[in-house]
Amino acid sequence: MNRTISGALLAVLAAALVLLPFWANSGLVFLAGTTMVVAVFALSWNLLFGYAGLASFGSGGLFSIGAYTMAVTLRGGYEGQFLLLIALSTAIGGAVAFAIGVVALRRSTGIFLAILTLALAELLRITLAKIHWLGAEDGIPSIVRPKASIGVATVDLAQGNHYYWFLCVACALLVALCWWIAHGRFGRTLRTIRLDTERAAFMGVDTHRYRLVAFTISGAIAACAGSLFAPWAQIVTPDIGNMMRSTQPILFTLLGGASSFWGPMIGAFLFSAIEFSTRTLVGIQEIITGGILLGVVLLFPTGVAGAWNALVARLADPYRAEAKAKATTLRPVKE
Repeated sequence: MNRTISGALLAVLAAALVLLPFWANSGLVFLAGTTMVVAVFALSWNLLFGYAGLASFGSGGLFSIGAYTMAVTLRGGYEGQFLLLIALSTAIGGAVAFAIGVVALRRSTGIFLAILTLALAELLRITLAKIHWLGAEDGIPSIVRPKASIGVATVDLAQGNHYYWFLCVACALLVALCWWIAHGRFGRTLRTIRLDTERAAFMGVDTHRYRLVAFTISGAIAACAGSLFAPWAQIVTPDIGNMMRSTQPILFTLLGGASSFWGPMIGAFLFSAIEFSTRTLVGIQEIITGGILLGVVLLFPTGVAGAWNALVARLADPYRAEAKAKATTLRPVKE
């Protein structure tokens, strides 16, 4: 029943996103497209945190690498090879993540890895702000939305809402890829490593290699999300990879729930809905938004997805749910 209800809600949300341009204004459409991109970005981070047990605070830097790669290549006149440019941006992001992981994962974990990756992301942001060829602090504006060639068909993504629908398809494919990774043999091995690294190593699992691959995949998907975002926003600046961008997927994961695959996406859409609803409250928007987020985190420690799963389980079988709750709170005392 849980999967049926969740699947139905997912289908309704997907249909609403696809049909959004037919009834919503351009501002809401832009917000929805941005939310889809950052939701995929958050999913890539949770592959690293929720499955491999690694906390990186530098994912915003990889996002900016993908965005800048796309912006520079489109400015160079390669808009006719848009799909190849996405692949190139993804490959560069994965290569950078691999290079960082080779050095960092052998020498640091936990909070040390988080601080190291945050420092590298800030170093990248400051470097981009100093390069005049890349626009320095002003960034690269007026990024064109190119044409996408798929076999014999060519779609002009600059026309109307074509790029929005392209984002829907691209984000859906990336979500499907993340689902396949998380629920396959590789994802199960990562969860084993997260739960008990020493036991996994004793069983013959090369924990360093698996974590390095997870770090590389997470970085590649983050860069891919950045490459999709550049033509959508039509401007990239060094602040696209600042500390706020790096902490964004962490916030989304806390809101939605790190233990659920859909948690980061739920958190991303929930955060966007809260910000959109409080946009007219000038001067107190941040206070109200922060209070709502704090309340959600305190009321639902396992995130919105965890609370939803618990509610559906209770409605489906209230007696079993009540017995399970009693079993976890009233444990027999051993004599």
